Amino acid sequence: MLKKTWTVTDHDRDIYIDSLALGPDQVGGAATGYSVTKRTLTTGLSQGVDVIEVNNGLLRFTVLPTRGMGLWKASLGSLQLGWRSPVKGPVHPAFVPLHAPDGIGWLNGFDELLVRCGLESNGAPEFDSNGRLRYVLHGKIANLPAHKVEVEIDGDAGEIVVRGVVDESRLFGSKLRLESTITTGVGRAGLTVADTVTNLSAEPGEMQLLYHVNFGVPLLVPGAKVVVPVQKMAPRDAAAVPDLGTWDTYGPESPGLPEAAFYFDLAADADGRTQALLCSAARDQGVTLRFNKKQLPCFTLWKNRHAACDGYVTGLEPATNYPNVRSFEKRNGRVVVLAPGESRRFEVEIEAHADAAAVRAAEAAVARFQAGTTPQILSEPNREWSVC
Repeated sequence: MLKKTWTVTDHDRDIYIDSLALGPDQVGGAATGYSVTKRTLTTGLSQGVDVIEVNNGLLRFTVLPTRGMGLWKASLGSLQLGWRSPVKGPVHPAFVPLHAPDGIGWLNGFDELLVRCGLESNGAPEFDSNGRLRYVLHGKIANLPAHKVEVEIDGDAGEIVVRGVVDESRLFGSKLRLESTITTGVGRAGLTVADTVTNLSAEPGEMQLLYHVNFGVPLLVPGAKVVVPVQKMAPRDAAAVPDLGTWDTYGPESPGLPEAAFYFDLAADADGRTQALLCSAARDQGVTLRFNKKQLPCFTLWKNRHAACDGYVTGLEPATNYPNVRSFEKRNGRVVVLAPGESRRFEVEIEAHADAAAVRAAEAAVARFQAGTTPQILSEPNREWSVC
């Protein structure tokens, strides 16, 4: 087995590589037609952001070590995955006012295909009884840089791996470590994100994690559809109730219309595996998100229906909990408790579909999870799932 590893960043050893270009000539072996490049962006709000661009010969995607090992964009031929944020990113965390008094400074850096929300908290901002901010919107992990980054390529098997380690830690607070491994293979139409979260403290710790996976135009247009195996579903709040009849279908850009979100308990197989599909209006392109309910039991569908220039986007969001304020989730038993040194593993797979046949196969896969389960659709928010 011909496998080579390059250390891009290692804070403990004072290693930092500004640029790197890898391919079959640097690795050897039977696999061909791929490349991995690392560079540092230098303009605007992206100044100082490290990007690792992977091309497996079919799928292209960009990893952001500076932004918590998120995924910025991806493409499979003409199929573009991601969205057109009004934020010109990727934004360096130094330019994100995470602790802005209103609690939503996180949005100033939001433009990724996949961004993690967590780790101490992952939902709505929360304030104490004196109006002081306790937890920021969606947490801090997406705005923390990896302190160790490696690229590994197996030249015979054609496997490409990007690894990163991000610590969310402070004195007199939580001490959590995210170890992320992003894997693809030569000619593969997808990638796998495997994360391990570890409590580094000698005391018990708590965590939440949500994968905010976002799609916009050109995949998201009027008539586009999301297909999920529903066991139970409820609108998040009153704003989503009018959209219940068309929750799985996307309408036109609608300036001024509020965002709508729906909370789900998805059907899964005996091992906990389940998946969600977003497909184009013509059903000839799409993307599947696979995950395990034993790791990520809660699922949110977010629909932001504003004009494209304001962020016409949808989010498919598997998580350990629903993205409410942290205190509500804790009262309902949806905050993960980690013993000292304990770790939890989470895995999400993204697969792109470039033609109608692939979309039909993905729809059939969802139907198999749905088989034997009658969807329970609630007409109003579920008080166990939503702060009403």
